[in-house]
Amino acid sequence: MRWHPYLQVRQNGDYMAKTVVMDHPLIQHKIGMIRRTETGTKDFRQTIGEIANLICYEATRELKLADVEIETPICKTTVKELAGKKLAVVPILRAGLGMVDGILQLIPTAKVGHIGLYRDPETLEPVEYYCKLPEDCDQREVFVVDPMLATGGSSVAAIRMLKEKGCKSIHFMCIIAAPEGVERMQREHPDVDIYIGALDEKLNDHGYIVPGLGDAGDRIFGTK
Repeated sequence: MRWHPYLQVRQNGDYMAKTVVMDHPLIQHKIGMIRRTETGTKDFRQTIGEIANLICYEATRELKLADVEIETPICKTTVKELAGKKLAVVPILRAGLGMVDGILQLIPTAKVGHIGLYRDPETLEPVEYYCKLPEDCDQREVFVVDPMLATGGSSVAAIRMLKEKGCKSIHFMCIIAAPEGVERMQREHPDVDIYIGALDEKLNDHGYIVPGLGDAGDRIFGTK
């Protein structure tokens, strides 16, 4: 894993928030697969989950551990197990759903919340239409997931909603990001870690990431 030169570690009080662009060969190979126009719905959906699994592996690298004494078939010994806060995964509907199963393969005990947003056609700002979170979400380490970080409007709004509900330990995971969206996330949520599969060139005039992969939700669910 390397630090992308465009990004940095941000000091926010006592916490050093990170923006990490993955450089793992498997992640880059699989992202190349989903960029292709000819990749069908089944393969696209499956590969999105596989990439989410790999990004989650890196994003959970700094989870706290505790020593626990156990007994093996041979003798007693001390092993490591996860300590501290429990985890929650919160996809931004609808495309974020495509990342959930891949994450739950690694963290099967995580609870799952859902946040639904749509863009107001006049103000172009995100509007909440659905929010269902675990009752103890404010006591959990929360991973917000969305395949695409374009303008940053939806992710910024979703994280703001979580903070209003008392969540304090929040991380954001996406597969492809535009610099514009990353800058907005860093500016409006300087205390949130951001994990990115690939950082693309820019947004076009229609707000799509270039080169991107098109509409992730449509390609995951086979809609247009």
